[in-house]
Amino acid sequence: MKVEDLNKGKIPVVKIDKKLEEFRGKILFPKKLALANEMLSKAKLPKLEN
Repeated sequence: MKVEDLNKGKIPVVKIDKKLEEFRGKILFPKKLALANEMLSKAKLPKLEN
């Protein structure tokens, strides 16, 4: 199958399993999320020079 055929097709190439809907809105890794939020709060961004 060529790329042009895929672009013309009405069917999506990627199919998402419906079972994954049960995880929508749930935090799967709360410790990693807390660590990421802490790292972001302490991060120092470079100053923009105009």
